[in-house]
Amino acid sequence: MSLATRAVELLARIPPAQTRAVIVRRDVEVVMGGGVTLLGDLYQAHGYQGQPVVVMRSPYGRTGVWALGARVFAERGYQVLLQSCRGTGGSGGDFNAYRHEVEDGLTTLAWMEGQSWFPGKVAMFGPSYLGIVQWAIATNPPATVRAMAAPISSARVRAFTYPGGAFSLDSTLAWLSLLSRQRRTGRPDLRGMIEARRRMRRGFASLPLSTADVTVTGEHVAFYQDWLARMDDDAFWAPVEFDRHLPSLAVPVTMVTGWYDMFLPAQLADYQSLVGAGRDVQLTIGPWKHTDPGAAGESLRDSLDWFGKHLHGRDSGAPRARVRLHVGGASRWIEVDEWPPPARTVRWRLQPRGRLHPGTPETSTPDRYRYDPSDPTPSVGGSLLARSGGPRDNRALERRSDVLVYTSAALVRDLGVIGPIQAELYVRSSLEHTDFFVRLCDVAPSGASRNICDGLLRLTPSAWRPGSDGVAMVEVQLWPAAHVFRRGHRMRVQVSSGAHPRFARNLGGGESLASATTMHPADQEVWHDPDHPSAIVLPIRDAW
Repeated sequence: MSLATRAVELLARIPPAQTRAVIVRRDVEVVMGGGVTLLGDLYQAHGYQGQPVVVMRSPYGRTGVWALGARVFAERGYQVLLQSCRGTGGSGGDFNAYRHEVEDGLTTLAWMEGQSWFPGKVAMFGPSYLGIVQWAIATNPPATVRAMAAPISSARVRAFTYPGGAFSLDSTLAWLSLLSRQRRTGRPDLRGMIEARRRMRRGFASLPLSTADVTVTGEHVAFYQDWLARMDDDAFWAPVEFDRHLPSLAVPVTMVTGWYDMFLPAQLADYQSLVGAGRDVQLTIGPWKHTDPGAAGESLRDSLDWFGKHLHGRDSGAPRARVRLHVGGASRWIEVDEWPPPARTVRWRLQPRGRLHPGTPETSTPDRYRYDPSDPTPSVGGSLLARSGGPRDNRALERRSDVLVYTSAALVRDLGVIGPIQAELYVRSSLEHTDFFVRLCDVAPSGASRNICDGLLRLTPSAWRPGSDGVAMVEVQLWPAAHVFRRGHRMRVQVSSGAHPRFARNLGGGESLASATTMHPADQEVWHDPDHPSAIVLPIRDAW
């Protein structure tokens, strides 16, 4: 393992180990209320007495990258408890996503206080679900918790399950598949990996969606069924809406995320809640998607600095601003004092004949397309759990008849965009239940069209109010961005009605998400005239 941690040290550019002599106590038992026993591995370096404890609680087992991460911390002056969440990795009970993490996390922390090796100082670390379990204990953390590092995660589990009011199908089924594989013994062979991909493809195409979990994993998953059926059930979601407790969280928090991470908007909302309450929090946003090694490396560097500051009182070197951002297009990092930073708002309006510029559009007829859920507009890159996420060339997508494209002239000077982005669309549809998807792309002189950010809005009869002409203005919130469109490049806006399987397709009939099977094509209109000036609203920063 020391060779592996040396590789991490080199690739992640973290401080050198203090020792390589690490002892691991396997299957340490912690008993929860009701008698359920959770198992963990305790990593302790030689002469560990008095070293703070880093807690990592995971549903993904205690081997592989998680064991490697635990050892990296142990080699740098920490004891580490790597614990398997309930119903995973040998721990007792049944795994029910998010539901037991408050009780189990707080019980584990209370148990540690009675151990002879416990020094009275705790930090919590881990990405994704390992971050969510940290937000869970933020409901009432003990005073021994001195720091949190919760990269690529959010306290708002409901928000990222239903982005834009749709359902996050691709990432949810990919996660179910991952959890299912964790329960199997042995490494999957090539045949098994090919079969898993086939199952995923069939799962994406499954109707009704209530059968997709069986297609992907071979069994019904109770919490997946709940997510399909209970999107609007406030009582169901209230116990796991951990963001309600953020304003009272006194634990210093560091956050790392990526412009293409599926948690990004929810995580930024968490950040703003903490800042608004005057809490100690910092933020880093890089050019990453959820599974990028770059995000993992930054998370390790960032957490070691943060824990050194808050548990050891160490100065990490040159001070940094509260927010550190990677700027796409310019390929450089900047630091700002707040998110979002100051910017001026400019509307670039959709124009007839596929043009895009800030001027008032001329009198024109709307553009039209048909969205057919039996041949759904595909997702290309973007904010996915899968490795296929991130920036991708969109030219093949833009040739589809169900995608409208609006492109600016070549820019005569660099144009910097930073902050939240939204689209204001004047639309008319043949259906009351429909979606609109908007994507902003950077078109290089070569013609390659790469996605910068996007967003989808699911409309129901109560969600929009068409005028007497049947046209309604709807606002689509896109992922935020920090990007410079270079001189000679062009901006492009796509408008369509889906990105499947990233978002579950809208079948158009208003039936239950879980049981719907009947498909209704939607005839869509996007208006762009003086009375209906559809636009993308950009936060422009003139000085970088």
